[in-house]
Amino acid sequence: MAPPSRRQRPVRTLSVLGILIVAIVASLFAGTRWSDATWTPNLALDLEGGTQIILQAKPIGDEKVTSNTITQAIDVIRQRVDSSGVSEAEITSQGSDQIVVGLPGKPSEETLKLVRTSAQMEFRPVLATAVGTPTTDQASAAPTPTATAGAATEPTPAATEQAPAEDAATPAPSPSASAPASDTPAKAAPDNASDAAYYVTPAVQEQFDKLDCTDAANRTGGTPGDPDKAFVTCDPEGVYKYILGPVEIEGSEIASASSGLNTLPSGGVGNEWVVNLKLKSKGTEQFTKVTTRLQGLTDPQNRFAMVLDGLVISSPSLAPNVIISNGQAEISGSFTRESAATLANQLNFGALPVTFEPLSEEHISATLGAEQLEKGLLAGLIGLILVVLYSMLQYRALGLLTVASLVVAAALTYGVITLLSWTQGYRLSLPGVAGLIVAIGITADSFIVYFERIRDELREGRTLGAAVDRGWERARRTILASDAVNFIAAIVLYLLAVGGVRGFAFTLGLTTIIDVVVVFLFTHPMMQLIARIRFFNTGHPLSGLDPRRLGVDATRYVGRGKVATGPRTATTDEAVTADAGTPAPASRVPVGVGGGQTIAERRAAAKAAAQDASAAPPPPSGVSPDDAAQESGTESGRTEGNEH
Repeated sequence: MAPPSRRQRPVRTLSVLGILIVAIVASLFAGTRWSDATWTPNLALDLEGGTQIILQAKPIGDEKVTSNTITQAIDVIRQRVDSSGVSEAEITSQGSDQIVVGLPGKPSEETLKLVRTSAQMEFRPVLATAVGTPTTDQASAAPTPTATAGAATEPTPAATEQAPAEDAATPAPSPSASAPASDTPAKAAPDNASDAAYYVTPAVQEQFDKLDCTDAANRTGGTPGDPDKAFVTCDPEGVYKYILGPVEIEGSEIASASSGLNTLPSGGVGNEWVVNLKLKSKGTEQFTKVTTRLQGLTDPQNRFAMVLDGLVISSPSLAPNVIISNGQAEISGSFTRESAATLANQLNFGALPVTFEPLSEEHISATLGAEQLEKGLLAGLIGLILVVLYSMLQYRALGLLTVASLVVAAALTYGVITLLSWTQGYRLSLPGVAGLIVAIGITADSFIVYFERIRDELREGRTLGAAVDRGWERARRTILASDAVNFIAAIVLYLLAVGGVRGFAFTLGLTTIIDVVVVFLFTHPMMQLIARIRFFNTGHPLSGLDPRRLGVDATRYVGRGKVATGPRTATTDEAVTADAGTPAPASRVPVGVGGGQTIAERRAAAKAAAQDASAAPPPPSGVSPDDAAQESGTESGRTEGNEH
């Protein structure tokens, strides 16, 4: 097969890689100069140390602390910590009623308060709502898609649900979040919690008008404050802001919440994702009173807001003439599978019948982690040295390309991890370091596959330039298949694992991608340039491409009684015939010259020749092999003469 005819531009390919490296370095330089980036990646708790907080679960009333309660509380804390930008936090249970939270580095006071604060779910009536920007001329209500709420034994009631609030993740509490109204109403106590004239005082209205929900600092959540007063807050996405009335139902009255497809009136399953909410006995009585009152009101005061950690995660409204008296509600709207599951989880978080009291808070060092890191880096260095030694012994000067490729891969990996530490809050853990060490073998394996393909092509008698092109065509598929398997394994491991194992899976997947980039943008273009250098294309003994070292005889017949040396081969019989000044026999075509035989074809030809030699009759006793050959030639001549 002829080598590819596509024009080769290795310098252009190397330039693309150079631009990529420069872009990474320039980004880090700009980050260190004008932002909070550093030239080193952030380290996780096991390598840098940090702060450890132990929380003690305290049941509310007659409730009991169960393992399921602790598991849900860990999920709440993990979502809060993740939303604050802290990664690689360690959150585990200790005993039956304690949670241990480890935060790497020096966490801010806001992050520590996220951990200490218990999840608080409240149901409050909506008094007013508007777009989340600070202005006094806004619409009094935000547009809402259709939703439903109802019970199985009652007619299906209709409600409305805000789309932006549905898709929001669990908000993070902070004292800087929207604050409760602090002024005391001068009017007489209202008959119900939806009395906007009583609760929306001038001070509350001013706070509402000035609130800017597009500012992330106003969406970190927080403790709502006095449950008997009005409360001004945002949704987690910052699209809308609200004035809410006093608390009417506590989150502890939620029995359960789940997501799924809606049930049709005929009893079948529809195609709309909904959230099913079930309340306890006391909550059922309270919800009956709330839905009864909301029937006579107009939007937005016919809504009830579900407030988690100070932010409105949902605000459905009831359709006319429907009262939910059995404590079972179905909330529907523009939900997706993910957003419905998110809202159900948030409602369950607010249903936790416990609060948490910090038992201890202390700084932990990374003495053990630093020692393990030192040993891990030493193991990686030993492995790298062994790979380099093997490459130099096996491939001689060509092994320098392996070393250069490893250096480029290491530089890219370091730059990308450092960039992710700055932009995404990524922290390198000890399992992540293990993934980087494993990557050395993955990267070296790709080079070995490529180089061995090239040497196979040289054994077939091709020149180095043609061997590089043909070897790349054959090695590329193998390299991509191998890296694809590694990458899929890393994805599965990342999705199924927890804790430090995810750090290993992340670095394994990242280095697999970088391996493909290095092989395509550096190793192959460099090999194309090396093929043009005389030291390599003439098969110098130190080049790693010496025909004799590859097991090929360097002497070849070139016609007219001449022989030559080079990467193509000829048999010893051809050299002898050439020395005699006669043309080479047609039955002895040089391997790789004209025929272009593959390895399998050469082996088959050698096997056939061996079988022919073993089948030939031995010469008569007392006759030398040369005399037998001469006699055979004479008999052949006689036969030809007789036939002629």
